[in-house]
Amino acid sequence: MHPEFDPEAALAPNGRYFGFPYTEEEASLLLVSVPWDVTTSYRPGAAKGPQAIRQASLQLDFYDFEIPDAFKSGIGTSDFSLSGPIRELSERLRPLAEQVMEKGEENAKEALKEVNAGSEQVNEWLYDTSARLLKEGKHVGVVGGDHSCPLGLMRALGEKYGKFGILHIDAHADLRRAYEGFTFSHASIIYNALGLPHVEKVVQAGVRDVCQSEQDLVKASRGRILQFPDIKLQERLGEGENWGDLCREIIAALPRKVYVSFDIDGLNPSLCPHTGTPVPGGLEFGQVRRLLSLLRQSGKQIIGFDLCEVAPDPENPQDEWDGNVGARVLYMLCNTLLASSPVS
Repeated sequence: MHPEFDPEAALAPNGRYFGFPYTEEEASLLLVSVPWDVTTSYRPGAAKGPQAIRQASLQLDFYDFEIPDAFKSGIGTSDFSLSGPIRELSERLRPLAEQVMEKGEENAKEALKEVNAGSEQVNEWLYDTSARLLKEGKHVGVVGGDHSCPLGLMRALGEKYGKFGILHIDAHADLRRAYEGFTFSHASIIYNALGLPHVEKVVQAGVRDVCQSEQDLVKASRGRILQFPDIKLQERLGEGENWGDLCREIIAALPRKVYVSFDIDGLNPSLCPHTGTPVPGGLEFGQVRRLLSLLRQSGKQIIGFDLCEVAPDPENPQDEWDGNVGARVLYMLCNTLLASSPVS
């Protein structure tokens, strides 16, 4: 444990998630902020998610009932800046993306071209950043940003670890191909991930808002994509099945190496009311905690994660509810990874 850190004390902002003191060199896990929100099709705000989570994370108590010393494990922050070139690019391209959404891709070709080029730039930046940190022996987690942003990390993880599966917690299947013309849409992250040669399987939990073409892709995947839709989970719970058993079934479907892709709208929207595309239904906080706990206990190796689509209340910046929930989910993800995977 860092000698200067007192987990019992009130924490002052230090530019790091949770106020932890670990430098990049000292940390075992580094959180990379991606304040990016260009292609969100309903309402924007996710670019402010990393800032909202970081601010709220200072209010957490760090005792974990299952991993009491989790706060000693070395959770660090890769880049302190939340207003750097990625955020600036996001703010510049968002109006162009809105032009495409309003006029259609055929009537806004130049704007669409620029947005797709900017999205590719973000992917390459995150790939380069992640590859460097992984080469240094660190674990990496992404804090988004809209759900288009973690593709570069997935690519870098495949090069380091070989084949892996994705546990995808989301209200949406995210299997759209170039949604609204955006090659790297927030609605296309899993479609794009399936284009990576190292992604062996995707297991989706909590999905409840999908289209026919996405379901056609699931069927055509011949088991490469496996869904546990919210409606089916709720039916089985209503018939008396145990949530722990359902979690074990979800986990058993995953290969040995697992990446967790967590869109906050996978939760009941009362927990994340300002996320970009909220959908009624969803998982409860305690259900997610149990799922991640059993994943940790399963013996599978968690190699990375992302947490995306947290957005603060645009009308009331003092309302930290979304950031509060996001910070707690982020802490669970960090602890689950570090308890399941030694640094290599």
